[in-house]
Amino acid sequence: MKERPFNLTPDPRFLYLSEGHQEALAHLIYGVRERRGFVLLTGEVGTGKTTLLRAFLDNLDEGVRAAYIFNPHMSFVQLLRYACIDFGLSVNGQGKAHLLGDLNRFLLEGFARGENAVLVIDEAQDLSVSALEEIRLLSNLETAEAKLLQLVLVGQPELDAKLDLPALRQLRQRIGLHYRLSSLDWEETQSYIRQRLQVAGVKYPTLFTPKAQREIYRITRGVPRLINLLCDQALLTAYAEGQRSVGPAALRGAARDLGWKRTHRSLFWFLKGIWPLRQAF
Repeated sequence: MKERPFNLTPDPRFLYLSEGHQEALAHLIYGVRERRGFVLLTGEVGTGKTTLLRAFLDNLDEGVRAAYIFNPHMSFVQLLRYACIDFGLSVNGQGKAHLLGDLNRFLLEGFARGENAVLVIDEAQDLSVSALEEIRLLSNLETAEAKLLQLVLVGQPELDAKLDLPALRQLRQRIGLHYRLSSLDWEETQSYIRQRLQVAGVKYPTLFTPKAQREIYRITRGVPRLINLLCDQALLTAYAEGQRSVGPAALRGAARDLGWKRTHRSLFWFLKGIWPLRQAF
């Protein structure tokens, strides 16, 4: 083993796209390519939304300019300022009106050259209702032919619920595409584990016994970040004890060491509580 196969640090070499992730990626690329305005991606904590966004940004068509907001705990003006900076514009402490004017000129000039632009907002469930409503107004940046700015909102299921509020009815109506990302199924969980072991240079495919892989799926329900946490803990314990394989009992012990309870719901609450790790997958 050359390195830790289940390290939480993001690494594109370990990228695994399940069928659901591939479909979600196709939705995002299509939404931007066809200038659909708003595209919505939702999924539970740890299902791979941020990793998917990295793949999306790496696979944008030539001529597409992108701005990425990963921490939306800010006002709309601050968000707009960061977006303009990411697009390469000089902001110099300008107010909302000037920022919108500069952004509109940037988009019009790009459109005239055949270019497109996308603003991606991760963890969008944390945006306030007022910020979301002002973000809706960005879709008014358009010509008679097409939307100048494509907006990708990514977040947990709470975002979907927030968009059902009466105050955000108009924004909901502007969502051109929506994809709900699920966790991995049993076969995908096996493939996920196998790929990460191969990339890490593991020479023996039975590092996790067949029963152990079943136990991984039973405990994590196919949530990638939970798989990483559980397997990493189990491998560290196995290494410390001089074991060459990991069985079901070792995985149950790893889950206890991590402080996990038995219910699947409690694991999601555990994930929601590890803010420093949530950008890791």
